[in-house]
Amino acid sequence: MKIGMPQTKVSDYEFLMRGGWLCLDFANTAGSHASDHPSEHLPNYMALVAWGLQANAIDEREAKRLVREAEHRPREATTVLARARALREVIYRIFSAIAANESPNETDLKSLNAALAQTFGRLRIVLTKDGFSWAWAGDEDALDRMLWPVVRSAAELLVSEELNLVRECANDTCGWLFLDRSKNHSRRWCDMKDCGNVAKARRYYQRHKKIDK
Repeated sequence: MKIGMPQTKVSDYEFLMRGGWLCLDFANTAGSHASDHPSEHLPNYMALVAWGLQANAIDEREAKRLVREAEHRPREATTVLARARALREVIYRIFSAIAANESPNETDLKSLNAALAQTFGRLRIVLTKDGFSWAWAGDEDALDRMLWPVVRSAAELLVSEELNLVRECANDTCGWLFLDRSKNHSRRWCDMKDCGNVAKARRYYQRHKKIDK
């Protein structure tokens, strides 16, 4: 296999979905995102497919098809992976700014709008037994199809009433984004078990360090 990491399978990758909105979960595919040296959770195209499947951006049938196609089109898969990472950073910067009550960079908004113009051209309204619904039209072999729902998700969140619930983890280096749907909107951490506990341990250490002095 010539795509990204040889010998890997979709099932080799596991992602945490803590954002509460698809595009935020996609932004969180980098660890320590707010640090100077973030870690990459999308090391290859196979990981991108795995994320799309776990995030319900694509289904199992689509995932299998994309894996097969990528094996035959490795260069294109590499290009799609680079585009996916670039899109992720645009989304991260936009919603990180919003979480900080700042205006997003105009260049990032232009980039998102460019992706939106391409993506929305693939949307169709179809009639099903349950009524009308949205559906994706176009090439089933398109290697970037897991990104289409991400772009739509980012656009929908920007015009959603829940936009003011976007938060960034209070851990200085974490950078993960989430919607604060807690009862009194006081959630500070991407997850209390991880960053929350790290902060508690740090405060405990600092308190006892002062006492020892």
